[in-house]
Amino acid sequence: MATPLLYRKSLVLYKNHPARVLRIDPKKVAIEIEGGKTLSVRFKDVVPLHPGPLGDLADLQPREGELLTAWELLSGETTDISELAELIFGEYTPSTAWASWQLVKDGLYFKGEPQNISVRTKEEVDREKEIRDQKIAVEQAWQAFITRVDRGKHLEADAVYLEEVAKLALGERDGSRVLKTLKLTESPERAHAFLLAIGYWDPQVNPYPIRSRLSTVSPQTSMSLPADGDRRDLTHLVSLAIDDEGSSDPDDALSIEDGRLWVHIADVAAMVHPNSPADLEARARGANLYLPEGTVTMLPLQATQSLALGLSDISPALSFGLDLSDTGEILELEIVPSWVRVTRLTYDEAESRLSEPVFRKLYEYAIFSRERRIENGAIELSLPEARIRVVDGKVDIRPLPPLQSRELVQEAMLMIGEAVARYAIDHEIPLPFTSQERPESVELVSKTLSKMFAFRNLLRPSRKTSHPSPHGGLGLDVYTQATSPLRRYLD
Repeated sequence: MATPLLYRKSLVLYKNHPARVLRIDPKKVAIEIEGGKTLSVRFKDVVPLHPGPLGDLADLQPREGELLTAWELLSGETTDISELAELIFGEYTPSTAWASWQLVKDGLYFKGEPQNISVRTKEEVDREKEIRDQKIAVEQAWQAFITRVDRGKHLEADAVYLEEVAKLALGERDGSRVLKTLKLTESPERAHAFLLAIGYWDPQVNPYPIRSRLSTVSPQTSMSLPADGDRRDLTHLVSLAIDDEGSSDPDDALSIEDGRLWVHIADVAAMVHPNSPADLEARARGANLYLPEGTVTMLPLQATQSLALGLSDISPALSFGLDLSDTGEILELEIVPSWVRVTRLTYDEAESRLSEPVFRKLYEYAIFSRERRIENGAIELSLPEARIRVVDGKVDIRPLPPLQSRELVQEAMLMIGEAVARYAIDHEIPLPFTSQERPESVELVSKTLSKMFAFRNLLRPSRKTSHPSPHGGLGLDVYTQATSPLRRYLD
């Protein structure tokens, strides 16, 4: 096996492409590559293929030869480019040397370097053919799939391709070969829309919780039942838990006792102790996750069953007793662990009973509270509200009318938020206060829906702070959220 020498007009390989030697310098070789471009390269960058002379790279044309005969004669042996060209094409020329190298580079029958070519055995060739046939079948299946989904269709077997798109929609990967091939934006939102468009996902699939790394399963942490402890018996009071129809976790209730307003809050601390497994799990979640298809709680369901007000005949609570002035000013706050007997009712039911003494007094306090806040600069926006749920696979949107019973509960919760914030300041208890800066423009000229919506966009977001600050939107000098401990961890 003679090694071809490097001459002017020799045929060489440069990065596996043909090149013609133009000039041989002491340290470099000047070559011409395809397209007529010339380069000066190192000797080790080129591999001699034929000593030449080669007049033009265009002379390297495809050739017909006895490929199978040469392969059978040499099967299992080694050879070089010159012998291989002789056996296949009957001559060793620049053109047959290049044609032979193309066969070596293809790798089916031969492999190696120009001066050390291995001839593959029949078993190796058969195995390679099988691999190549499989690759062709895979590529054909891929192209058929791309054609289908480009027309908005898919087969059950296409899941093998579409799962990568689903993972992108769920935020579990960064890109998608499918979307890239279809020249679509490789984003979770586009992936979601694509899966809906071809019918692979139905509209009930909700990728947002998983995409946001939120658990879609309520915790299963075991908990002990609350101990009886030293609690004040307030079961003699008429305690009312007023909530939306279908609510399953009532965590506040209202009572009136000789002019005192009582707000009873589910006593979560009675079962969820600091740094317990249930506490750590709730802390990590931060709040209940409310989805159209259902609620994922931050606490084990056992907590709701044992602590939610009104689910049992008697419930443990943390009760806040407010003594109010004739104008609704908070004069005194008493906080006691308690036992309460709670009656549950909906806003509609409470609305129909506003003429009864207890409801009338509660609403009177609500009016006082609202007027005091407005005088202090509270911003009033009357925008429509709705409850959105998925019922039997269908989206159910129901308007929430602006009932007085809703205002009654809302104002009571705001009074407690203000009272607890003041109590924490007076007793130097660190709490996450809620504040909001007032907008530069506070005048709402018109109360049309469009004007109120535009005005709402001027409001700064509320924020949590360790230092008490005014809540401009509510018209309160200090405020903290404290009335939903079953739903919000900070409460």
